[in-house]
Amino acid sequence: VQLVESGGGLVQAGGSLRLSCAASGFSFDDYAIGWFRQAPGKEREGVYCIGSGDGSTDLTDSVKGRFTISSDIAKSTVYLQMNSLRPEDTAVYFCAKKIWDTCGRGFYEYEYDQWGQGTQVTVSS
Repeated sequence: VQLVESGGGLVQAGGSLRLSCAASGFSFDDYAIGWFRQAPGKEREGVYCIGSGDGSTDLTDSVKGRFTISSDIAKSTVYLQMNSLRPEDTAVYFCAKKIWDTCGRGFYEYEYDQWGQGTQVTVSS
C-alpha cells in the first residue's frame, strides 16, 4: 500500500494550489481517503474526506467555501483543490486511507491505517 502526495509549494495569500494523492496497492474504490494537515507546533487536524462508495464528503469548517475534493478512480488519485489560501493554511498536508468506504462526520486518526509522507504548503502574507 502506498499513498504519495504531490503539488505542494509556496504561494501568496489568495492564491491556489492543487494537491494530489496517488494511491496504489489496494482497491482504491473500496476506501475513503482523507486529507490532514499539521502546522508547526500544532497537532495534525483533518481537512477533507471523500468516500468511495457514495462519494460522501466531510470537511473542517475552516476550509468551507475555499477547498474542494475530488477523485479520479481510473487514476486512483484524490485531489484537494485549495483556493483563497491564507497564511494559516501553511502546513504539511497528508493523505490517508480510511479503514472503510464512507467519511461519516469528524476526523479520527485511528480510522485511517495508511498515510503518505506529506507535502509542504506554505502561504506567504
